[in-house]
Amino acid sequence: MKIRKRPYLSISLVCFVFIFSSCNEKTPDYLNTRLSFEVRADDLLSRMTLEEKVQFMRYDSPAIDSLGIPAYNWWNECLHGVARSGLATVFPQAIGMAAMWDTQQMFEIGDVISDEARAKYHKYASEGKRGIYHGLTFWTPNINIFRDPRWGRGMETYGEDPYLAAELAIPFIKGMQGDDPKYLKLVATVKHFAVHSGPEPIRHQFDVLPSDYDMAETYLPHFMRCVKEADVYSVMCAYQRLRGEPCCGNKYLEDLLRNKWGFEGYIVSDCWAINDFYNERFHHIVNTRAEAAAMAVKAGTDLNCGASYDPGLLEAVKENLITESEIDVSVRRLIVARMKLGQFDPDKNQKYAQIPISVLDNEKHRLAALISARKSMVLLKNDNRILPFSKEVKKVAVIGPNADDASVLLGNYNGFPSHPVTPLQGIKEKLPQTEVVFAQGCRLAKELPCLTTIPAEYFFTDESKKTGGLNAEYYDNGDFQGEPKHKQVDANINFRWWDTAPFNDLDAQHFSVRWKGVLAPAVSGEYAIGIEASSGFELKLDGKLILRGKNEHSPENRYEFVSLDAGKVYEIEVDYVQDQSEYAIARMTWDAPNPNLKKEAVALAKTSDLVVLCMGLSPMLEGEEMPVRVEGFKGGDRIHIGLPDSQTELIRTIHKLGKPTVLVLLNGSALAINWEAENLPAILDAWYPGQAGGTAIADVLFGDYNPAGRLPVTFYKGIDQLPDFENYDMANRTYRYFSGIPLYEFGYGLSYTDFEYTLKNFPSSVNAGDSIRVSADVSNIGAMDGDEVVQLYVSLPDSKLRKPIRSLQGFKRIHLKKGETQTVEFVLQPKQFAARDSENVPVVEAGNVQISIGGKQPDAQSIAAKRVVTATIDVKGDHYFVQE
Repeated sequence: MKIRKRPYLSISLVCFVFIFSSCNEKTPDYLNTRLSFEVRADDLLSRMTLEEKVQFMRYDSPAIDSLGIPAYNWWNECLHGVARSGLATVFPQAIGMAAMWDTQQMFEIGDVISDEARAKYHKYASEGKRGIYHGLTFWTPNINIFRDPRWGRGMETYGEDPYLAAELAIPFIKGMQGDDPKYLKLVATVKHFAVHSGPEPIRHQFDVLPSDYDMAETYLPHFMRCVKEADVYSVMCAYQRLRGEPCCGNKYLEDLLRNKWGFEGYIVSDCWAINDFYNERFHHIVNTRAEAAAMAVKAGTDLNCGASYDPGLLEAVKENLITESEIDVSVRRLIVARMKLGQFDPDKNQKYAQIPISVLDNEKHRLAALISARKSMVLLKNDNRILPFSKEVKKVAVIGPNADDASVLLGNYNGFPSHPVTPLQGIKEKLPQTEVVFAQGCRLAKELPCLTTIPAEYFFTDESKKTGGLNAEYYDNGDFQGEPKHKQVDANINFRWWDTAPFNDLDAQHFSVRWKGVLAPAVSGEYAIGIEASSGFELKLDGKLILRGKNEHSPENRYEFVSLDAGKVYEIEVDYVQDQSEYAIARMTWDAPNPNLKKEAVALAKTSDLVVLCMGLSPMLEGEEMPVRVEGFKGGDRIHIGLPDSQTELIRTIHKLGKPTVLVLLNGSALAINWEAENLPAILDAWYPGQAGGTAIADVLFGDYNPAGRLPVTFYKGIDQLPDFENYDMANRTYRYFSGIPLYEFGYGLSYTDFEYTLKNFPSSVNAGDSIRVSADVSNIGAMDGDEVVQLYVSLPDSKLRKPIRSLQGFKRIHLKKGETQTVEFVLQPKQFAARDSENVPVVEAGNVQISIGGKQPDAQSIAAKRVVTATIDVKGDHYFVQE
């Protein structure tokens, strides 16, 4: 082992190149842009010490000043917009994007996101910012299969079907990574490889044991296609074990990626996943950090999100658990990745480096967010064509805990839009001449507060209550030392500083604020008191510490329940420390006791012409490994899949009034809304629709947009229809294997117009090994222009081999004016109508292949109504074995 020490040189890469050229010395090969990235990477690798190599494999890689290499943080997020990095365009949550069933729109979303990502990166780099969420390597998309509606992270995925997931992920990745022949626009990362979909609370110790058939048919094909067809440059391995071995230390998975599929990029661990290898509470398959680090690298995990590689790999080399040459393989991959991103080359030579910061949140991007939100809306029910509502209505009641909560628009792993539009705001803007009234009506769940900013009227500077507001002290440091730079009275605590500071003489990334005064509640009872903050914070009430947090990843909205009495004043002190966050958020919130929530809602509904109920879930209830304290929810997952009782009680009460009513759901996963589906006249699923969600909802409800979204998941009637959550067998899961009757099927969605299908061309027979070309005419026979999602399903009724009930194998979203007809053609490759034999090989057998084309899955009613057409094709000849 050779370890070299060098003197410290504080120079940037640009300065390093300048020094070499000024001294008339030969530019080192790793900076020679005429050479290939591979040759340059070999040269740089040869100049690095073992310590530098190991540090290069950290997600928070420090600078190597002697080589002119700046620090780089590999961790960045852009699930549905650049996330956790301040101002950004926010699209519908991933599950909502999936509901668009629109490949071209997915590409455009990826292109918008990567434009904003590039603009932010170069701005950050010009300011010397190289921390978390400043880089070009993004840990998106999440393409895990949403196999069970109980999984809280399912909202981050493209649904339950591997074909749909691949078809949507591929254009999204291409939009993100760009089309330059030399440079990557950014690096996309498919995750979590592989077979990862809950339960959240046990993911660090869980062993998943799927069959070979389910691996090949459900859990792997979309990953394979993202590697082969999208050239995705990064893969993130999952937390859990797969058949006994942790995914980030699993040589079988690396063999699939690199040797079977030809993957040429790098593998990154999920965050602190390698710690789980030796943690006694989790996998604990090895005893030391060195063993864990060596195991992961030997299995191809090149980059460590966590602290296991440094110094774990140094220890492993000393203990002869791994060699430096084995480490070199991973380091070389990471060097090439950074070179492909242009980080070692002058900006002037790269087109992506020229994207200006002005693209951020521009008009084009806002329009793209609105178009995407509109396309994601799924109309589940519309009895007697009650929708769209007339705009001539005099009074509209907008009711529900999701009606005016901007956070519900955003889901998780989100950025922060400049102008989020809630459903209430969207309806008010749509109907400027109409009286639009609002009532919360209920909590999302009885134990979950509905937190809103505490109004200024309840704050005073002291107990005398003579002066409203809070005494605020602003410091130019993070520990409240010395005299404050500014003092003033703030009306309340409700601040968002976008990449700026409260005052010009403060550093936008490093300041602190202390607010002091009293809180004077108007009513007695139990309050939820909360703080939403993007960095460190403390809240004291009458000198007692109530809340404390330091969030490095995304703003937190923490709360505690306290009993307060009307007529009393309570001393409060709130400390906020802004520490290197690109967005400073400080907000003091509460949920004040109000026993009349339902009564207020009912009173408004009674006097209104129509009612819009905004219900559903929330990213405070479902998500990644969450400490949720609400009945029916556990660790971010759900135990039950219906709406919480607090909502169903209100919905049933409003229904009794007999008013024209639509239920608008904002949610990230399937809901068992059995009573609602039977009794309410109209239901719209809006998902977590992004910044323009309220506008899109209003456009649909009042007829300015004809909905055409389709469900990317099955809506079951209850968990009694499903196997155990921990069981990863696909039997009786998803539309492909579910033998029961769902509430709403995968691919389902209504329109305000009607479409009719006519089968146009199809072969009566083909030889085994041939492709199948089929087409159908789609006609808009209704009274309104609109989109239709044309879906093609394949089933194999004669096959005795293993196969799904039916499988989506093609779709196209098209726009038809009323009276217009369009021909839609599909070409099926042999693999798309193959079954699997006892050796798990896909085989095209002699016999019938049934194909259906329509706006939904086939059934007798839809076929009779010409909503779906079917064809039976005879495959002749010997069996054809498909090469995977």
